[in-house]
Amino acid sequence: MNYATWLTVIGICALGAMSPGPSLAVVMRHALSGGRRNGSIAAITHGLGITLYALLCISGLAVLITGSPLLFQALQWAGAAYLAWLGIRGLFARPMPDQPSALATTGPSAARDGFLVVFLNPKVAVFFIALFSQVIGPHSSWLEKTVYVATAGAIDAGWYLLVAAMVTQPRWLGALQKNAVWFDRAFGMILLLLAARLVVETLQPG
Repeated sequence: MNYATWLTVIGICALGAMSPGPSLAVVMRHALSGGRRNGSIAAITHGLGITLYALLCISGLAVLITGSPLLFQALQWAGAAYLAWLGIRGLFARPMPDQPSALATTGPSAARDGFLVVFLNPKVAVFFIALFSQVIGPHSSWLEKTVYVATAGAIDAGWYLLVAAMVTQPRWLGALQKNAVWFDRAFGMILLLLAARLVVETLQPG
């Protein structure tokens, strides 16, 4: 395997993971509401979702998603609806006594949100098709392809695990949780705006 190419994949995947968006809002909300454990669960399942899309791209199945306008748009609409649902829940959050957050978060809900925020975003498939088309050729071995897939998933999960760890640092966790309801509402507004942008992009011709 060409290590220079692998380093390129690492760099591009790291930049993609660190780009702000709904994934960051989801992981941070679960970390603030449910602690480092739930934030880490959301981070890991998000990484699994990235791994799945990378695997689909390697196997060629992602072409079916990007090549079918109906399927691509269906995923986009489902993604927008899911973000809107999360956003509305956050926007109308109300403070609850003796709870760090107005929105209950559990391990299963963190796992669900971490995975679905990726799975319902077909643009992830477009990203990996564009990336892997530059680094994988007809003579690339399955070992090389597996390394690229594992690298994408590990970098994504690692980044969001770091986010969850930073958000739940004891030195400022208490202060953040005291204002958790306002973070819930802020994240809700962000997710609603992202959902609206996705709808606009879906409705645009071409």
